[in-house]
Amino acid sequence: MMKPLTTTAVLLAAALVSLPLHAADSVDTSGPGQLIETTAQSMLKELDAHRAEYRKEPKKVEQLVDEVLLPNFDSQYAARLVLGPHWRTATPAQRDRFIKGFYNSLVRNYGSALADFTGDRLKVYPAQIAPDGLRATVRTEVKRSNGDRVPVNYSLRKTDSGWKAWDVTIEGISYVKSFRDDFGAEIDAKGLDAVIERLEKGDTPAPQKKAA
Repeated sequence: MMKPLTTTAVLLAAALVSLPLHAADSVDTSGPGQLIETTAQSMLKELDAHRAEYRKEPKKVEQLVDEVLLPNFDSQYAARLVLGPHWRTATPAQRDRFIKGFYNSLVRNYGSALADFTGDRLKVYPAQIAPDGLRATVRTEVKRSNGDRVPVNYSLRKTDSGWKAWDVTIEGISYVKSFRDDFGAEIDAKGLDAVIERLEKGDTPAPQKKAA
């Protein structure tokens, strides 16, 4: 069953608001948990200061997300996992177009929900770092408008340039896995170029939640 777009938008916006900000207000980059915690507060500070402006001009929200998210989101790694076996057969040009199209489409579809996101709706828990020290999970909870709390967890990995986020799991649903399943079937049916062209037009449906 498809998750309602408004609910998905708010939850994914919570994911975006918690992802790393560039060097700015007292951002602690010493570990994945500190990174998520301090950057969430930095982003919320910016939203609180200019909320009316962001609500009036959604394009500015997209620009803000692009500025603060892209440098710290491992978009190539995420795209490679989303494409799965299709990554190996894709040309370098197709890979590049898919990475950009997928990321930009997500921002266009969900970024505007950030304008209404407030700090009292987010709780961040301590990071769980794998024994190898190269992977981590940061658990958070996002409060819906009806008061329900929804688990939103981030997967990060340590790269040569620091910790990078590459997946978000909402209510047990991994966006990487869900998009891999959805895109895989579509690529098999229509071809990779058709999927890329759809993404470049900004059409990214929410991943489907499988019925229990």
